[in-house]
Amino acid sequence: MAKTTTDTASAPRSGAGARKGTVARKARAVAGGPQAKLPRLPKAVAGAVRAARDRKAEDIVVLDLRKAGGFTDYFVICSGTNPRQINAIADAVDATLRSDLGERPALAEGTDRSEWILLDYFDFVVHVFSRECRAFYDLERLWGNAERYAIADEL
Repeated sequence: MAKTTTDTASAPRSGAGARKGTVARKARAVAGGPQAKLPRLPKAVAGAVRAARDRKAEDIVVLDLRKAGGFTDYFVICSGTNPRQINAIADAVDATLRSDLGERPALAEGTDRSEWILLDYFDFVVHVFSRECRAFYDLERLWGNAERYAIADEL
């Protein structure tokens, strides 16, 4: 007997937006635009996503690690196209969270090479990657059992 309904969340992703190695059944796309409603995320995580999007970060993904047994609750993962943009994204996240919420990273690494900048806020970690470095480390595959939210680029 054929199924009459389609579960779009479990359908394999295809086309230009598909990423090899991602867990499509757990992906939830969130429509773009600066004022688009994000999934129910803590204010600081949502602020980091908005700051990254404001600096034109690409392929923004939030991984909910609370049920995955991670050392933190969330990862915010995004990419920049060049070292200057990678630094600008990390600086915008830092500045936004400091001014809006009084949040300061406990640890900031990678600013010297600008291939992978990590901002650790204890409850969540922001990863700003170059495309090549992101593909090499593939954190989305490594944490494949985490709930995944793909934040759509601005429309």
